[in-house]
Amino acid sequence: MPKVDRRIMKTREAINNALIELMSEKSFENITINDISEKANLNRGTLYLHYTDKYDLLDKCIKNHLSHMLEFCTLSKPGEERLDVINSPLLMFQYFEQHYLFYFSMLSNKGITCFQEQLILMVKNGIIERLKTEEDNHGDNKEVVVQYMASAFVGVVEWWIKNKMPLSPQMMAQQLRDIFEKIMPSSVITGSRGE
Repeated sequence: MPKVDRRIMKTREAINNALIELMSEKSFENITINDISEKANLNRGTLYLHYTDKYDLLDKCIKNHLSHMLEFCTLSKPGEERLDVINSPLLMFQYFEQHYLFYFSMLSNKGITCFQEQLILMVKNGIIERLKTEEDNHGDNKEVVVQYMASAFVGVVEWWIKNKMPLSPQMMAQQLRDIFEKIMPSSVITGSRGE
């Protein structure tokens, strides 16, 4: 992987932070490139060297954060990354807590449905992988189970973030694990491969 110049990294970080701060103050649709460049203390030309427009910036900002979350929260070997929201939601809640402003900005901004869609997709993929470990399928429609669990999980995360994290990450993880134990076969919760 080519090494990125520290100045470029600092500039991109300043731009990303400016966007996130602005999104916590107003709607994404009302944010201009001028707003972002002023907040980042850069000129517009510098911003355009890194991003084609504010939508490109938003897209890359979301992908960057979700990628870092995946790295932080995965319990697998490199190349086999998956989120395990069933057995290990604590890592995700700790990550959300550490990056609260970003997640609050994304989940509170009504025009940013692409973020929630990407988060649900990431969670769904993790649940699908976990369900593959189940030995007894019982003929259940796993597609419905996956959709239900992913939507419920992201809905709970959204509630927690928007309400300024009223419970600790540990409490949230334990409560979700308790709920999953009630609705899922024990082989999925414990992992039939000895995970």
